[in-house]
Amino acid sequence: MEKLSNIDDLDLKIITILLKNAKVPYKEIAKELKVSLGTIHVRIKKLESLKVIKGFTLEADFFKLGYTITAFIGLIIDGKIHEQVVAQLLEIEELVELHHTTGNYHMFAKIVCEDPKVLKEILLNKISNISGVEKTETTISL
Repeated sequence: MEKLSNIDDLDLKIITILLKNAKVPYKEIAKELKVSLGTIHVRIKKLESLKVIKGFTLEADFFKLGYTITAFIGLIIDGKIHEQVVAQLLEIEELVELHHTTGNYHMFAKIVCEDPKVLKEILLNKISNISGVEKTETTISL
């Protein structure tokens, strides 16, 4: 995919500000960049329509919510049934990210859960039971 030609320096500055804090009011962005509020509004709508800005997300502190384990699971899968494997992985409630990767693993899954017992349950009774998952390796984040 090639870089969009209709993205200029002002657009990049707006994106940079929003990446640091997606909740910053448009008025503050306008003030910082010394342009009108209307300009910011129009530019952000343009960036959304071009799918450069794909949404505004929430970043939660899982630990404070009682999810004390964060694990990264490297997965080797049967590529012939890739879509089915991904669909089943996405059904796992504790899965917060799934990335296709190069290297030793086809995918990495990020799991957050309450404790080691729950992680064991996810590994043994959810992920290992998915047809097409050939091997996993789990690393727990400290």
